[in-house]
Amino acid sequence: MSDQLPPTGPSSPPPAGGIGQPPYAVPPAHPSQPSYAGVPSYPGQPGYGWYPPAGHGFDPADALVTPPGAGLGGWFARCAGAARRGWRQLLPILVLTQVLPATVVSVLVLAVDSSVGWDDQLAGDSAALPANFWADLATLLIVLIGGSLLLGLVQSVGWAAGTWVIVRQAAGERADTGAALRYGVRRALGLWGWTLLITLIVTAGFCLCFLPGLYAAFAFAMAGPVYLFERHDPLSRAHQMLRDRLGLLLGRVALVAVAAVGVTLVANIVEAFAVLPFGVTPLDSPGTAVGVVLTIAVVAVLALPAHLVQLVGLVVTYAEQRAYEGPVNGVQLAAELG
Repeated sequence: MSDQLPPTGPSSPPPAGGIGQPPYAVPPAHPSQPSYAGVPSYPGQPGYGWYPPAGHGFDPADALVTPPGAGLGGWFARCAGAARRGWRQLLPILVLTQVLPATVVSVLVLAVDSSVGWDDQLAGDSAALPANFWADLATLLIVLIGGSLLLGLVQSVGWAAGTWVIVRQAAGERADTGAALRYGVRRALGLWGWTLLITLIVTAGFCLCFLPGLYAAFAFAMAGPVYLFERHDPLSRAHQMLRDRLGLLLGRVALVAVAAVGVTLVANIVEAFAVLPFGVTPLDSPGTAVGVVLTIAVVAVLALPAHLVQLVGLVVTYAEQRAYEGPVNGVQLAAELG
């Protein structure tokens, strides 16, 4: 089937529903905009140049929303456009909320990890636990779990702020880094809470069997954007998106996951080899401590593209899913973010 969108216009109103799509209600025109028969209008939407392909009233040239039928090429083009428009704002946001906190947590865990000496102590007396075993283990777990929780909260600030930048720029609005971070702080707590719940569900699924955990990860991939845009029942809403368009959503999320995980694995491998010259206890001396901290920070920067790919890919994928459900454009999505 061709991906070409049939040209339509005011003289050719869209049908009640596209192929495989339920009919949608056409909202009333905004008072400040002219109305065409069958073509919906939204506040801030231009009153002309709208072509409703496949029964959907939206702009096929929208910078954020991929039209139904545009295929993978249209999705890629909008991902690339979002990254090109917003990298000056997105990179500082991701450094502050993803790279820097992850570096701090890694250094703290390395500082309290006493397990490197346990093998030698067990070799001397395998029947006895190493000295201060329980206290050291408790300290490590507290730092690891507490650091991960705080890291998740700070990361939620970045995901919300980055989403705000991407959508506002696509709508042609100004989006500076400071305003984005302020928005991220306002929305971080709720996003963090849902992210914790999703993490628990996915972890439980992987513990029970690999496939349930993998399915849960894909089923709830849209939960973050759903919360930011719709603020209502993100888990069931995200799952419904997957059920409605299994192949399309699965393919988009899989591409994002492969790219992000691939970059992260490369960064982790580089870090594992880069810290070897500093020994098993690099923080015992000032010289090696500075070296290992700098190494961890540099490697964390190498993982920056993974965060960018994940952020841009999921936001553009969410916008595409909304287009399959009814008329939507970047201006409307920017207004929904608040």
